[in-house]
Amino acid sequence: MAMQFTNESLSSLTADWLVLGLAESAPLSASITELDQTLGGLLSRLIESEDFTGKAGTTTTLLGITEIKTPRILLVGLGTAESISLASLEKAMTTAARSISSKPDTSIVVALPELEKSSLSTEQFATVISASMIVGAVGQDLYRKEAARFPFQQITIAGSGEAAECQQAVDRGTILGESINLAREMVNRHAGDIFPISFADRVVEVAKSTGLEAEILDENQLKQEKMGSMLGVAQGSDQPARLAILKYQGADPSAPTLALVGKGVTFDSGGLSLKPSDGMKTMKCDMGGAAAVLGAMNAIAQLKLPVNVIGYMGLVENMVNGSSYKLGDVLTARNGKTIEVLNTDAEGRLVLADVLSFAVDRGASNIIDLATLTGACVVALGEEVTGVFANQADWSKAVQDAAKASGEDVWEMPMFPQFADQLKSDVADLKNVGTRWGGAITAAKFLENFVSETPWVHLDIAGPAFASANAPHREGGGTGCMVKTLVQVAAQYGSTK
Repeated sequence: MAMQFTNESLSSLTADWLVLGLAESAPLSASITELDQTLGGLLSRLIESEDFTGKAGTTTTLLGITEIKTPRILLVGLGTAESISLASLEKAMTTAARSISSKPDTSIVVALPELEKSSLSTEQFATVISASMIVGAVGQDLYRKEAARFPFQQITIAGSGEAAECQQAVDRGTILGESINLAREMVNRHAGDIFPISFADRVVEVAKSTGLEAEILDENQLKQEKMGSMLGVAQGSDQPARLAILKYQGADPSAPTLALVGKGVTFDSGGLSLKPSDGMKTMKCDMGGAAAVLGAMNAIAQLKLPVNVIGYMGLVENMVNGSSYKLGDVLTARNGKTIEVLNTDAEGRLVLADVLSFAVDRGASNIIDLATLTGACVVALGEEVTGVFANQADWSKAVQDAAKASGEDVWEMPMFPQFADQLKSDVADLKNVGTRWGGAITAAKFLENFVSETPWVHLDIAGPAFASANAPHREGGGTGCMVKTLVQVAAQYGSTK
């Protein structure tokens, strides 16, 4: 797939499709007015007759165009210029990409919107549109004989902005889109394809292609590192556990290090606390946190950000056999804390406990962990909002600001001390579950035991990491959520530390 920016007029460009994002009740820009005149006023007539209104997410298809070199035009509504946000723009543009990506070898031209009342810059438009065209054109049909969606062969972003800056924005969007798709692919592949060893192999492939430094710890090394909590989860599977590490050094070795920690349960049966079939059928997605870390590290390396980042991906299967860890077992975590297991389906926190402790011991200055951790967070915030839990207000705000700048919705949850009371055990330092009340918070309070004093944010992505069905703007399956936010955090971290 080739992606480029051009200042050429829209009527002079050759492609299969021309995509025009138009705002509601806004005058046509100079470039669109010129195109409209070439088309004999077609666009103006559609707007005047209200056959196209510009309402957010609406589309109108024009076929058989002969006056210009693109025979098909797709009009996409952006909403009012004042209301356009990164999130709404992404929805509109992924809707457009999904509408015209049903055939292979398709080339497209996308016009950059020129809206005086919009708060978005030309470069922001270019980045979001570029990423959206890449993400929207890729489906989850990895195993279908006949694919329903095909990546575009050629994408041209056309506008009147400064060429070098716009091309840089397009390149950034391309990297982000491809990195989101990497995370989506890892989630969408079934557990027979993605298991701890194969995930680790993919980590090594990404390292080789991007110049990252990879380190893979096998089960024997994990034992040497005293990761008894993580290994307890893994002992019920024939697939051995792995800890995959990617290191990126874009700043001086003495500079602070950002650690990204991802839960990588490649399949979660629930263990002996077995899930019902309906609760288990999408559990290939339970490594969405690790997938997001992999996608973010891929982007950070390609963008050459001036920051030091290490990605940690704790990889296990939670299965059932004669060796499965049991209710009532007491596991000893890496930092020496003992954990009474009262639910083997609360396994993700047991994996993260050891990996967080490992990241602290490796010298992390700040930590973000991501996990499809609790159904309770979905109950609290729905399927499209990520829960934020933190031990330090400034670091929490930095991550939330990065999410806002990336167009991803997050909401901070309370971390009051009394929630930790639910985790007190009569036989160990901690229980791995509390009561049914405030379950997302008690899970975060559990994790807090393993980060020492390091500034830490926990992102519960159980809702937004996996879409249960297609929507006009979104493919079902893995979403790649939080990849953009992690990259933005790294960019801000490198500029402020």
